[in-house]
Amino acid sequence: MMKLYGQDNSELMQVTSLEREGNALVMKGKVFGSMPMSAKLTPQEGRQALKLINFRLALFLLSFLFRK
Repeated sequence: MMKLYGQDNSELMQVTSLEREGNALVMKGKVFGSMPMSAKLTPQEGRQALKLINFRLALFLLSFLFRK
């Protein structure tokens, strides 16, 4: 399970699974610990997300999984 946190360190979403649905990536989980939700990421939106990444953020993402 993966958890996403808000600005004040409160839990926003628990992601319980990542699945493929056609060409979309579907994240399933619970919002605020109780409300079930499925969120889809389409290839077009994924490309838009990549445009948000600058050089410094790309370097951070490369080392992100190896940090404590």
